Amino acid sequence: MSDGFRLGLFTTIVRPEEKAILAAATARGVPVDRLDDGEQTFGLETPAGLPDVLLDRSVSHTRALYAAIAYAHYGVPVVNPPEVLELAGDKIRTSFRLSERGIPTPRTVVALSPEAAARAIEQVGYPAVLKPAVGSWGRLMAKVDDAGSAEQIVEHKSALGAPQHSIFYVQEFVRKPDRDLRVFVVGDEVVAAMYRASSDWRTNAARGATTAAAPVGPELRELALRAASAVGGGVLAVDLMEGPGGLVVHEVNPTPEFKSLAATTGVDIAGHIVEYAVGVGRR
Repeated sequence: MSDGFRLGLFTTIVRPEEKAILAAATARGVPVDRLDDGEQTFGLETPAGLPDVLLDRSVSHTRALYAAIAYAHYGVPVVNPPEVLELAGDKIRTSFRLSERGIPTPRTVVALSPEAAARAIEQVGYPAVLKPAVGSWGRLMAKVDDAGSAEQIVEHKSALGAPQHSIFYVQEFVRKPDRDLRVFVVGDEVVAAMYRASSDWRTNAARGATTAAAPVGPELRELALRAASAVGGGVLAVDLMEGPGGLVVHEVNPTPEFKSLAATTGVDIAGHIVEYAVGVGRR
């Protein structure tokens, strides 16, 4: 590619996913500016030497969001844009948006105090799941089976003191097979899907779940694309469960890992991402 087009890759560390993106960009003749999120500063004036598009791959939601805001301020298209990162990066806001769009999602109640949290759990019913509004890899999630365990977990979260622990995001425990589904959406295309299976109720690949390629039938494709569109679209991983009443969407991830998915399905996910980002930068 000889027209001077440059892709900015904004990272915390270069994980296997970012290595794959760099290799995919090289294979397509796309020069890449590697941007370390710990070294960047952002003034109000537009600096020189900006890339034509920014692919935001920071592992920190906060850094990713504010970098996206800054680059958008400078007029640089960002994958994913700040409004998508802000919405999809907040599980509570995502739940409300999915509900607004008529997308099946677990029954959810939000509480703003420990006292209200107990009522929220009772409204959802046992067992229930308490989640942080922001986070990944199944961290800081808790399954509560009765009032006694609910009281202990709410008390523990309250004692932590951090603002993110003062909001209680409660969802029903969906009775599903020992697996869930991750569907990777790039733009208006579902590029790959896999099952994640585990004897633990949390089926994250980062927690050691086993994976297998999943067929993408019309229902799964349509639901994943609707969920991705609901948060603004882009490069997104949609997580679904097979509940008693059918598929439900429980999360949409705006800066998703894809090492396990690529290895499981053999799909060149990094290539899809690079081609999409270049397309966004050339609009």
